[in-house]
Amino acid sequence: MFTGIVESLGTIKKIEQNEANVTFTIESALSSEIKPEQSLSHNGVCLTVERVQPSTYEVTAIKETLDKTNLGQLSPGDKVNLERSVHTGKLLDGHIVQGHVDTVLECRDITDQQGSFVLRFNLPTAHQSLVVDKGSICLNGVSLTVSALGADWFEVSIIPFTGDHTNLSYIKIGDLVNAEFDIIGKYLLRILKPYLHKKSPL
Repeated sequence: MFTGIVESLGTIKKIEQNEANVTFTIESALSSEIKPEQSLSHNGVCLTVERVQPSTYEVTAIKETLDKTNLGQLSPGDKVNLERSVHTGKLLDGHIVQGHVDTVLECRDITDQQGSFVLRFNLPTAHQSLVVDKGSICLNGVSLTVSALGADWFEVSIIPFTGDHTNLSYIKIGDLVNAEFDIIGKYLLRILKPYLHKKSPL
């Protein structure tokens, strides 16, 4: 489990294809503090550390992960948002994040707010009931608050600290981000779904 509070930016140093899987070698300040078998969030995707060097470590993404996230679009030199899993005593400063990406969303617009910026994303029909105004959403592993909501889009406002310490400041119009919707909302929708389409008795 994660919180969506990014600890560090990692840099992709090498990408190796192994049949349908891809192994990433990532340079990070966290490398000296992690060990094999630990879970780390990479742009919101939970991956297992396989090997560790003094300044780098390796993780592998399988075909299922590559098909459903933006990890398959990464190139050497790209930045990834990193967060270690929650441990006892850690403050839950963001919201509950599993590291299980629901879908990828496209950036449709970027608005400069003279000190901050706003990102607008598409919102497919299948996921519209999981996004609420002022609710939480995880994008590229970052816990964010929905600042505006339309019929088929939503916006998030990025404060200077978040822009400086995550890869959200590198996003361009047309880029895809990994999205994980609030787990509480997903459970509630699952529980209520059988009742939503029932007709009220006359």
